[in-house]
Amino acid sequence: MPNRLFSEKSPYLFQHANNPVDWYPWGEEAFTKAKTEDKPVFLSVGYSSCHWCHVMAHESFEDDAVAEILNSGFVAVKVDREERPDVDAVYMEVCQALTGSGGWPMTIIMTPDKKPFFAGTYLPKSSKYGMTGLLELLHAISKRWKTNRKALLDDSDRVTSYMQSRETDAFGEGVPARRLARAAKDSFSRIFDEKWGGFGSSPKFPTPHNILFLLRYSALEQDTRARGIAESTLEHMYRGGIFDHIGGGFSRYSTDEKWLIPHFEKMLYDNALLAWAYTEAFSLTWRPLYQSVARKTIAYVMTELLDSSGGFLCSQDADSEGVEGKYYVFTHAEVKNALGEAKGDAFCRRFGIELNGPFEGKSVPNLITCDGYETESAEMSELLHELYEYRLHRTSLHRDDKLLSSWNALMIIALARAGRVFGDGSYLSAAKEAEKFVADNLMYGSGRLFIRWRDGEAAGDGQLDDYAFLGLALLELYAAAFDVEYLERAVKIAAVMNELFADEQNGGYFMYSKDAEQLITRPKPVYDGAIPSGNSAAALLLLRLSRLTADKDLAEAAEKQLIYVSAAAAAQPYSHSFSLLALMEAEYPSAELVCATPGNTVPGELAELVSQKPSGGLSVILKTPENAEKLKAAAPFTAEYRIPQSGAMYYLCRDKTCFEPTNSLEMLRNALTGLI
Repeated sequence: MPNRLFSEKSPYLFQHANNPVDWYPWGEEAFTKAKTEDKPVFLSVGYSSCHWCHVMAHESFEDDAVAEILNSGFVAVKVDREERPDVDAVYMEVCQALTGSGGWPMTIIMTPDKKPFFAGTYLPKSSKYGMTGLLELLHAISKRWKTNRKALLDDSDRVTSYMQSRETDAFGEGVPARRLARAAKDSFSRIFDEKWGGFGSSPKFPTPHNILFLLRYSALEQDTRARGIAESTLEHMYRGGIFDHIGGGFSRYSTDEKWLIPHFEKMLYDNALLAWAYTEAFSLTWRPLYQSVARKTIAYVMTELLDSSGGFLCSQDADSEGVEGKYYVFTHAEVKNALGEAKGDAFCRRFGIELNGPFEGKSVPNLITCDGYETESAEMSELLHELYEYRLHRTSLHRDDKLLSSWNALMIIALARAGRVFGDGSYLSAAKEAEKFVADNLMYGSGRLFIRWRDGEAAGDGQLDDYAFLGLALLELYAAAFDVEYLERAVKIAAVMNELFADEQNGGYFMYSKDAEQLITRPKPVYDGAIPSGNSAAALLLLRLSRLTADKDLAEAAEKQLIYVSAAAAAQPYSHSFSLLALMEAEYPSAELVCATPGNTVPGELAELVSQKPSGGLSVILKTPENAEKLKAAAPFTAEYRIPQSGAMYYLCRDKTCFEPTNSLEMLRNALTGLI
């Protein structure tokens, strides 16, 4: 019989709907039951495309013996970390504090009032390989709950008090951006893998915002070392098996140092951020390879993750038919059988398909040993397409088909930025459609957001990431399309973000809103992990908005937030790379330009000039007779800027100094010389 997860919209929760475990979704019903029946709560957190979540489910949660003790001695609660990032973040901090590491599936055992006393990640059903088994753990805790509960309660109080004390820890004073950026670059340089790119040994994660930081730093400081680190990493990631050479897009991470064998799940956020990073690399270097990789990554998302609604789905699984990587790997014989002897041989030589491959005898297509990896013949493109079609019919992948506000916002940024840099209107159209989906389905009331949408239903209180990323997406859309409505909505999003999340007393922004369910702690994450933190994104949003609007309150909020993230980054700058993007943008030279024209679009020559500038140094506003009144409301200072009868008038301010208005694009180009 299905359990209580049967009616849930989350694909991850629904995967567990037929477990013999009497699962509850996170909510008052579960904790009321725990209090009434005087039982501890067993919390399991994961997501639908997580390989080890599947392993633990098959080993333990589908097992009658495990279900029996969970059902009799505990109240079992399942959480999709993507639907409840607040619950995940709070208890992941607990897990990291207690064990020194974290990950999914995450296992937390707590009191009925949500105070944890045990934390861990994957647990086998029975003890082996030096790992405590779930059955042994449950029996031990169940016995202790009955015979020595005070010790468990004391542990839970100590853990909770410690976590709460960290909320009030002060970071200290802000540190100059140049000093932080130099320290971060030096740290990346020390841990850089000179042979294979990336940082450290294995596993290796792409972490695209680190690449964005290094690219920006290299441009601002003319630092060839930073640029070399970024380019080497981008090149080796593409050549490895972490990039899907057949279908495009990147897997979540590499299990080895040379990016060959990935952990095969594909996440929307990774591919959005990586498309952004490769686009930015192209805008700085004009190397065709980077445009090619960005386009292939976007093509993957548009083919595999684009929903009919115009928004983007979360992810694709690592497993097919219960086997990790089955969808992606090939034998030498299988390729020749699919493509024919001669063409199959040519494909295997180029893409490293071995007779006895490194992944259980099979191979992950890669270009690690290919000399001509930067160019691809028409014939090879055709073979890739043939093998893609073959792979589609060989087996299938599960997709997590919910749509998240924050991850969609990241994809909108990538599409709008790529559309502007590559001059591709189809990307901008897709970005607009995705933003419309968010506005129509994930926004309500006076600008508030839901976290997710699935199967016609929006749910979950929007959190800091949702607002900060969407605000940045709206500004990227404005920079690409110059539709003043995007600027207006960005201003509104920032206002709602400030109202719901700001810590007026100590600075920064809380992860979840003041009127949401209050957990044992209310974190203010600044560390940039797999995704940039909401606080770092908020800093960049407020800074860019304040420059576009010249609004005094936004400028004060931006300054306050920049001080907050600067102080937070001081201890370990390289772990705050997205914050450093905001801090560098604030401290290094910048310019603001208003183009006033009787037409309704930016003059073509100006659009070309702007597209050639990397993001961050130049803010551009378009004023026309059609948008003048709306623009006046969003950016009041533009009211004084006269629209000429023909042509265009350029009003440029650079480094807090304003130039004489000019109608000469050449004079404007000269005034922008050296601005990066």
